[in-house]
Amino acid sequence: MTTLFAIHALDRTDALPVRLAHYDAHKAFLADTSAHGVRIVMSGPLMSDDGERMIGSLFLVEAADRATVEAFNRADPFHAAGIWQAVTITRFLRRQG
Repeated sequence: MTTLFAIHALDRTDALPVRLAHYDAHKAFLADTSAHGVRIVMSGPLMSDDGERMIGSLFLVEAADRATVEAFNRADPFHAAGIWQAVTITRFLRRQG
């Protein structure tokens, strides 16, 4: 049985140039997550209030357990590049949608 998890990752203040430099590798990594035991339900960048800057990432994923999600997050090229200042992984119970 799979469980939903939300991954909320906020970028470092100065991370935008590094984010853009690793964007293609990040997208390629997300294109097939089956090797990591994770299925992405939805994902995308978090944006500044004015909608002008990417300031982080949000994922809703299905996985067997939290350890699988943590390993998936650590394998992301954005993690390896040190883009994220803080990452929170939270189990999620879908009520609607």
